[in-house]
Amino acid sequence: MRALNLRIGTRGSPLALAQAREVQRLLAAAQGEGAPAASIHVIRTSGDRIQDRPLAESGANKGFFTKEIEEALAAGAIDLAVHSLKDMPTLLPRGLVLACWLPRADVRDAFVSLTVPSLARLPAGATVASSSLRRAAQLLHLRPDIRVRPIRGNVETRLKKLADGVADATILAIAGLQRLGLGHRVTAAIPVEEMLPAVAQGAICIEIREGDAATAECIRPLNHTPTEIATTAERAFLAGLDGSCRTPIAALAEPKGADGLLFRGMLLTPDGRRMLQARRSGSLADAVRLAREAADELRASAGPDFLSAP
Repeated sequence: MRALNLRIGTRGSPLALAQAREVQRLLAAAQGEGAPAASIHVIRTSGDRIQDRPLAESGANKGFFTKEIEEALAAGAIDLAVHSLKDMPTLLPRGLVLACWLPRADVRDAFVSLTVPSLARLPAGATVASSSLRRAAQLLHLRPDIRVRPIRGNVETRLKKLADGVADATILAIAGLQRLGLGHRVTAAIPVEEMLPAVAQGAICIEIREGDAATAECIRPLNHTPTEIATTAERAFLAGLDGSCRTPIAALAEPKGADGLLFRGMLLTPDGRRMLQARRSGSLADAVRLAREAADELRASAGPDFLSAP
């Protein structure tokens, strides 16, 4: 493998930088001693600039945290982009491809509170801070007696706001907390049977230019096939529902045994009053087909007015 002086594009949040540095470390190990170190280039995205309102209210679809990075990649200003895969639109810009999936971390959401031990123990009327429509809808479905308050900012900012008393609790991804060395802040892990995660939650992906064989060769040793299969299926489910950041959708594909897969998908109304679920099991080779069948089932069950229902 020919060593390259690769340029890594990333957002500048502490979590994004931690993920980029992990890719930088893995590349160094894969290329061997004496290879040039990959450099990290911070790119400010639309999602970083929008801090005064939930992204779902901005009037656009997914891509808030990827657009400017992908533009730099397409222009040749960087060689690869490191993303949280759950931030990625299902349709990529022409000329760009996902080429590597790192081993997936814990997919679960974390209940974080300074005063309450678990979601079930929240008192009636308590406030939970979250700007995720998926989390909000599932929270309201589980606990219609609580209030959900929008909150923006990186993980550290959200934790500080919680300490400042803006809410009784918040919900964050366990994977993000662990990557920041903040795993001790998890008050209680929420089982996936109770709160299904976002599509591709816990997964880091690498995006490159289509046809860039040299970069593809460098990152190939980093790829984790089980993560690739599972998250590709989840993204197929999302695409089948035309999902965006304005749609409460959750999904999880879990490898089972040597060659099995369990897929679960969920569609909710934003107020959490209605929830539709689909479940499929089969082989890893059929992962995408199973996910698409689940999406078809939910589309048929939901009907055209599901998300506009009162």
